[in-house]
Amino acid sequence: MTAAQKDQIDHADPTAPADEEPHARVESDQRLGDEVSWDDGLIARRVTDATAPQEAPGRGATSGPPAPLAYDGPLRSRLDALRELVGLSRARLDNQTLAEATRVLDEATARRKLSGQHTVVAIAGATGSGKSQLFNTLAGVPISETGVRRPTTAAPLACSWSDGAATLIDRLGIPGRLRRRPLQSAEAEAQLRGLVLIDLPDHDSAAVQHREHVDRILKLVDAVIWVVDPEKYADAALHERYLRPMAGHAEVMIVVLNQTDRLPAEATEQILDDLRRLLDEDGIALGEYDEPGATVLALSALTGNGVSDLRETLGKLVAERGAAARRVSADVDAAAADLRPVYAAGQGVGLSEEAREEFSGRLADAVGATAAGEAAERAWLRSANRACGTPWLRLWRLYQDRGGPQTGSLPVRQHADAEATARQRVEQAVRTVSEQAAAELPAPWAQAVREAAVHGSQGLSESLDELAGQAGLPPGRPPRPGWWPVAVLMQAAMTLLQIVGGAWLVGQIAGVLAPNLGVPVLLMLCGIVGGPLVEWACRLAARGPARRYGQEAERRLREAAASCGRARVLDPVAAELLRYREVREQYGRIAGVGGGR
Repeated sequence: MTAAQKDQIDHADPTAPADEEPHARVESDQRLGDEVSWDDGLIARRVTDATAPQEAPGRGATSGPPAPLAYDGPLRSRLDALRELVGLSRARLDNQTLAEATRVLDEATARRKLSGQHTVVAIAGATGSGKSQLFNTLAGVPISETGVRRPTTAAPLACSWSDGAATLIDRLGIPGRLRRRPLQSAEAEAQLRGLVLIDLPDHDSAAVQHREHVDRILKLVDAVIWVVDPEKYADAALHERYLRPMAGHAEVMIVVLNQTDRLPAEATEQILDDLRRLLDEDGIALGEYDEPGATVLALSALTGNGVSDLRETLGKLVAERGAAARRVSADVDAAAADLRPVYAAGQGVGLSEEAREEFSGRLADAVGATAAGEAAERAWLRSANRACGTPWLRLWRLYQDRGGPQTGSLPVRQHADAEATARQRVEQAVRTVSEQAAAELPAPWAQAVREAAVHGSQGLSESLDELAGQAGLPPGRPPRPGWWPVAVLMQAAMTLLQIVGGAWLVGQIAGVLAPNLGVPVLLMLCGIVGGPLVEWACRLAARGPARRYGQEAERRLREAAASCGRARVLDPVAAELLRYREVREQYGRIAGVGGGR
């Protein structure tokens, strides 16, 4: 064993599964002894003796690291929107709901930092499908073990057609002893330069650890070659567990029907047609007629028939250098589809102006705004009657109201029963407006809106009471219009006529004045009749100002109730709705740019 071979074994990844390690090391040692090794101990072959040895994957290239992957505008915009969406949603959605979106962001960030000149393609298939044989055929060297023992491939193997792919393979968790180089040839160098091919364990292996390898690496590679055989191409486990969930990744998917050497030509075409039908039922778009989608090929890895078509397809995939970005875009599409139930809402999201006014009206009714306005109107009328009534009637009313409340005060909710009823009205108003706001929202955001409304309604009844008191009429008499002094003077004149007429009659009775009953009686009658007439006219004239005064009192109380309800309930609800609109806008950027790269 050479020093380079010993160095490879000594630096093997200690994290590799223990049950796979002995077999892999023995196989590696055997091949290292049989083949001409490079100076780093990895299997490779020179085209000619004059070909200078290249640096193996797993070690840094002397020419410097390859350029990292670059995402173009639409894909970068979608990733930024997804990142913003996750950030805005963490306070409203649980981590499990956002787990896949977070993973997509993390993997997209990790892939972007790595080589953009390499394309990582995994070969996946069921037990006995011949994927390892196809892997060896593409590499031109027996790297992956083949045979009748099942499962044959116990751990993923990596084969790189050019240098600089070490970090990409590190990301897949493939140790150095399981990394290989293909048969070196000018044709392969020109056609597949930049390809990193991964041979996966069987996806239907009885060993759980093998399936875990498959599931983990399938989320990290740029493209997948699905190898099926004529017997198990319609296997439900393949279609339900892998192909159907990955239907959105059709552009980075190649489906290969292997072992066609066992079939006559017409049977191969029939199976291909049936395979295309099954893929269509899985929702996988087929790349036919220059349309984007999955490529379906038929070949025989044993005889090499049709392998050139697969090489050509892989060559185009690698030369485009767009598989990684298409894979990330498909991952974003899948994450957006998973998140749709928590972001997609109906058309009428938000609170209408009618709902807001209805809520304010319910609060105004709860604080008794209408009753307060009617009380203010009555208070204004009473004040007008006192000011414009006859002096005798005013003295009598003053005696009756002695010790009573001021006419301008408006007591609101005087009884415990009224307060309880008002509190129930407030709670009902909050429930109604919260349900209206949350009606068309997805469940998590609807719950957030309801919680915001309930939290804001705490102490709302007390605040309404306080504001109602502050918004009530000031103590004392209501303001007087300009015609009140005229009415008072007229009442004074009518009273003076009564006094003069009465004094005149008394003077005649006492013999001080000459007898003349007509004039003093007429004066007294004018005063007695004129006083009530003036009071009645003033009462008619006071109806309009009294109504406006009551309406103003009601308006002030309604505005106070609406302001309190807006600050405590409507504004928090509006904030939640605005937050939802923001995340919905970000979701629209993610889901609306279909197929953006």
